[in-house]
Amino acid sequence: MTPRASEAVPAAHDRVYRTLRTRIMHGEIAPGAALTLRGIGKEFDVSMTPAREAVRRLVAEGALFLSSSGRVSTPELSNERIEELAALRALIEVELASRALPRAHMALIDRLTAINNTIGEVIVNRDAVGYIRSNLEFHRTLYLRAQAPAMLAMAETVWLQLGPTMRALYGRLRRTDPPHYHKLIIAALKAGDEPGLRLAVRSDVTQGLRLLTS
Repeated sequence: MTPRASEAVPAAHDRVYRTLRTRIMHGEIAPGAALTLRGIGKEFDVSMTPAREAVRRLVAEGALFLSSSGRVSTPELSNERIEELAALRALIEVELASRALPRAHMALIDRLTAINNTIGEVIVNRDAVGYIRSNLEFHRTLYLRAQAPAMLAMAETVWLQLGPTMRALYGRLRRTDPPHYHKLIIAALKAGDEPGLRLAVRSDVTQGLRLLTS
Protein backbone atom coordinates (compact mmCIF):
# COMPACT_ATOMS: atom_id res chain seq x y z
CA MET A 1 0.00 0.00 0.00
CA THR A 2 1.39 3.43 -0.91
CA PRO A 3 1.68 6.16 1.76
CA ARG A 4 -1.12 8.06 0.03
CA ALA A 5 -3.41 5.01 0.11
CA SER A 6 -2.63 4.28 3.77
CA GLU A 7 -3.61 7.84 4.69
CA ALA A 8 -6.84 7.58 2.71
CA VAL A 9 -8.31 4.74 4.80
CA PRO A 10 -8.53 6.68 8.11
CA ALA A 11 -9.94 9.69 6.25
CA ALA A 12 -12.59 7.55 4.57
CA HIS A 13 -13.54 5.77 7.78
CA ASP A 14 -13.85 9.07 9.63
CA ARG A 15 -16.09 10.54 6.92
CA VAL A 16 -18.39 7.50 7.04
CA TYR A 17 -18.39 7.50 10.85
CA ARG A 18 -19.25 11.18 11.21
CA THR A 19 -22.00 11.10 8.59
CA LEU A 20 -23.68 8.00 10.03
CA ARG A 21 -23.28 9.34 13.57
CA THR A 22 -25.06 12.57 12.64
CA ARG A 23 -27.86 10.69 10.88
CA ILE A 24 -28.44 8.45 13.89
CA MET A 25 -28.31 11.32 16.40
CA HIS A 26 -30.84 13.34 14.38
CA GLY A 27 -33.26 10.43 14.04
CA GLU A 28 -32.81 10.03 10.29
CA ILE A 29 -32.68 6.24 10.77
CA ALA A 30 -35.62 4.48 12.43
CA PRO A 31 -35.23 2.21 15.50
CA GLY A 32 -34.32 -1.35 14.53
CA ALA A 33 -33.25 -0.43 10.99
CA ALA A 34 -30.60 -2.79 9.60
CA LEU A 35 -27.35 -1.58 8.08
CA THR A 36 -24.91 -3.66 6.06
CA LEU A 37 -21.23 -3.10 5.42
CA ARG A 38 -21.87 -3.68 1.72
CA GLY A 39 -24.62 -1.07 1.68
CA ILE A 40 -22.52 1.45 3.59
CA GLY A 41 -19.56 0.86 1.30
CA LYS A 42 -21.69 1.35 -1.80
CA GLU A 43 -23.33 4.55 -0.53
CA PHE A 44 -20.05 6.17 0.54
CA ASP A 45 -17.96 4.65 -2.25
CA VAL A 46 -15.49 3.08 0.17
CA SER A 47 -14.09 -0.40 0.71
CA MET A 48 -15.22 -2.76 3.45
CA THR A 49 -12.38 -1.69 5.78
CA PRO A 50 -13.50 1.92 6.46
CA ALA A 51 -17.14 0.80 6.54
CA ARG A 52 -16.31 -1.85 9.12
CA GLU A 53 -14.24 0.55 11.24
CA ALA A 54 -17.00 3.20 11.23
CA VAL A 55 -19.57 0.59 12.33
CA ARG A 56 -17.21 -0.69 15.03
CA ARG A 57 -16.91 2.80 16.53
CA LEU A 58 -20.68 3.37 16.42
CA VAL A 59 -21.35 0.01 18.09
CA ALA A 60 -18.87 0.96 20.84
CA GLU A 61 -20.79 4.22 21.42
CA GLY A 62 -24.13 2.44 21.59
CA ALA A 63 -25.38 4.10 18.40
CA LEU A 64 -25.61 0.74 16.63
CA PHE A 65 -26.37 -2.74 17.93
CA LEU A 66 -24.43 -5.81 16.82
CA SER A 67 -26.33 -9.09 17.30
CA SER A 68 -24.73 -12.46 17.95
CA SER A 69 -25.48 -13.36 14.32
CA GLY A 70 -23.58 -10.31 13.08
CA ARG A 71 -26.62 -8.21 12.16
CA VAL A 72 -26.02 -4.48 12.60
CA SER A 73 -28.99 -2.24 13.39
CA THR A 74 -30.02 0.91 15.20
CA PRO A 75 -31.10 0.09 18.77
CA GLU A 76 -34.69 -0.59 19.79
CA LEU A 77 -34.67 0.61 23.37
CA SER A 78 -36.60 -1.06 26.17
CA ASN A 79 -38.59 1.06 28.63
CA GLU A 80 -35.89 0.44 31.24
CA ARG A 81 -33.18 1.64 28.88
CA ILE A 82 -35.16 4.77 27.95
CA GLU A 83 -35.65 5.57 31.63
CA GLU A 84 -31.93 5.06 32.28
CA LEU A 85 -30.92 7.39 29.45
CA ALA A 86 -33.51 9.98 30.53
CA ALA A 87 -32.01 9.88 34.03
CA LEU A 88 -28.54 10.40 32.56
CA ARG A 89 -29.78 13.39 30.58
CA ALA A 90 -31.26 14.87 33.75
CA LEU A 91 -27.99 14.45 35.65
CA ILE A 92 -25.53 15.57 33.00
CA GLU A 93 -27.51 18.32 31.28
CA VAL A 94 -28.74 19.99 34.46
CA GLU A 95 -25.10 20.23 35.59
CA LEU A 96 -24.00 21.59 32.19
CA ALA A 97 -26.73 24.25 32.27
CA SER A 98 -25.79 25.23 35.81
CA ARG A 99 -22.14 25.66 34.80
CA ALA A 100 -23.17 27.66 31.74
CA LEU A 101 -25.30 30.13 33.70
CA PRO A 102 -22.46 32.43 34.90
CA ARG A 103 -21.31 32.78 31.26
CA ALA A 104 -24.79 33.33 29.78
CA HIS A 105 -24.52 36.72 28.06
CA MET A 106 -27.27 38.38 26.02
CA ALA A 107 -25.79 37.16 22.72
CA LEU A 108 -26.26 33.57 23.91
CA ILE A 109 -29.82 34.27 25.03
CA ASP A 110 -30.60 35.88 21.65
CA ARG A 111 -29.11 32.86 19.87
CA LEU A 112 -31.20 30.43 21.93
CA THR A 113 -34.33 32.48 21.21
CA ALA A 114 -33.58 32.35 17.47
CA ILE A 115 -33.06 28.58 17.57
CA ASN A 116 -36.32 28.17 19.45
CA ASN A 117 -38.09 30.18 16.73
CA THR A 118 -36.60 27.80 14.16
CA ILE A 119 -37.95 24.87 16.17
CA GLY A 120 -41.40 26.46 15.90
CA GLU A 121 -41.03 26.61 12.11
CA VAL A 122 -39.99 22.97 11.69
CA ILE A 123 -42.87 21.88 13.93
CA VAL A 124 -45.31 23.68 11.63
CA ASN A 125 -43.73 21.84 8.67
CA ARG A 126 -43.94 18.47 10.50
CA ASP A 127 -40.18 18.01 9.95
CA ALA A 128 -39.15 15.38 12.49
CA VAL A 129 -35.45 15.36 11.64
CA GLY A 130 -35.36 19.16 11.56
CA TYR A 131 -37.02 19.22 14.96
CA ILE A 132 -34.49 16.86 16.54
CA ARG A 133 -31.56 18.68 14.91
CA SER A 134 -32.75 22.12 16.07
CA ASN A 135 -33.64 20.84 19.55
CA LEU A 136 -30.15 19.40 20.03
CA GLU A 137 -28.63 22.61 18.65
CA PHE A 138 -30.53 24.54 21.34
CA HIS A 139 -29.11 22.37 24.09
CA ARG A 140 -25.57 22.17 22.66
CA THR A 141 -25.41 25.96 22.22
CA LEU A 142 -26.25 26.43 25.90
CA TYR A 143 -23.96 23.68 27.17
CA LEU A 144 -20.92 24.91 25.21
CA ARG A 145 -20.92 27.88 27.60
CA ALA A 146 -20.26 25.47 30.47
CA GLN A 147 -16.74 24.91 29.14
CA ALA A 148 -16.92 21.28 30.24
CA PRO A 149 -15.99 19.28 27.11
CA ALA A 150 -15.84 15.87 28.78
CA MET A 151 -19.32 16.33 30.24
CA LEU A 152 -20.69 17.56 26.91
CA ALA A 153 -19.19 14.52 25.15
CA MET A 154 -21.05 12.29 27.61
CA ALA A 155 -24.30 14.13 26.87
CA GLU A 156 -23.77 13.70 23.12
CA THR A 157 -23.24 9.96 23.56
CA VAL A 158 -26.63 9.77 25.29
CA TRP A 159 -28.22 11.82 22.48
CA LEU A 160 -26.66 9.43 19.98
CA GLN A 161 -28.17 6.37 21.65
CA LEU A 162 -31.57 8.08 21.83
CA GLY A 163 -31.63 9.46 18.26
CA PRO A 164 -33.83 6.84 16.56
CA THR A 165 -36.10 6.67 19.63
CA MET A 166 -36.49 10.47 19.61
CA ARG A 167 -37.82 10.14 16.06
CA ALA A 168 -40.50 7.75 17.34
CA LEU A 169 -41.24 10.14 20.20
CA TYR A 170 -41.75 13.07 17.82
CA GLY A 171 -44.47 11.14 16.00
CA ARG A 172 -46.28 10.56 19.30
CA LEU A 173 -46.03 14.12 20.61
CA ARG A 174 -47.86 15.84 17.73
CA ARG A 175 -46.38 19.16 18.79
CA THR A 176 -47.85 22.40 17.48
CA ASP A 177 -45.70 24.83 19.51
CA PRO A 178 -42.02 25.06 20.47
CA PRO A 179 -41.14 23.16 23.66
CA HIS A 180 -42.63 24.96 26.66
CA TYR A 181 -39.58 24.33 28.82
CA HIS A 182 -37.27 26.06 26.34
CA LYS A 183 -39.03 29.32 27.13
CA LEU A 184 -38.53 28.65 30.84
CA ILE A 185 -34.84 27.92 30.24
CA ILE A 186 -34.43 31.24 28.42
CA ALA A 187 -36.34 33.12 31.13
CA ALA A 188 -34.19 31.56 33.86
CA LEU A 189 -31.00 32.52 32.01
CA LYS A 190 -32.20 36.11 31.71
CA ALA A 191 -33.03 36.23 35.43
CA GLY A 192 -29.88 34.44 36.55
CA ASP A 193 -32.17 31.95 38.30
CA GLU A 194 -30.13 28.77 38.85
CA PRO A 195 -32.84 26.72 40.64
CA GLY A 196 -35.34 27.68 37.94
CA LEU A 197 -32.85 26.80 35.20
CA ARG A 198 -32.05 23.40 36.71
CA LEU A 199 -35.76 22.58 37.03
CA ALA A 200 -36.55 23.71 33.48
CA VAL A 201 -33.71 21.68 31.94
CA ARG A 202 -34.56 18.58 33.98
CA SER A 203 -38.21 18.81 32.95
CA ASP A 204 -37.36 19.45 29.30
CA VAL A 205 -35.03 16.47 28.89
CA THR A 206 -37.25 13.96 30.72
CA GLN A 207 -40.93 14.84 30.18
CA GLY A 208 -41.07 13.76 26.53
CA LEU A 209 -39.23 10.50 27.05
CA ARG A 210 -41.70 9.52 29.77
CA LEU A 211 -44.39 9.28 27.09
CA LEU A 212 -42.52 6.41 25.49
CA THR A 213 -42.53 4.33 28.66
CA SER A 214 -46.18 4.94 29.60
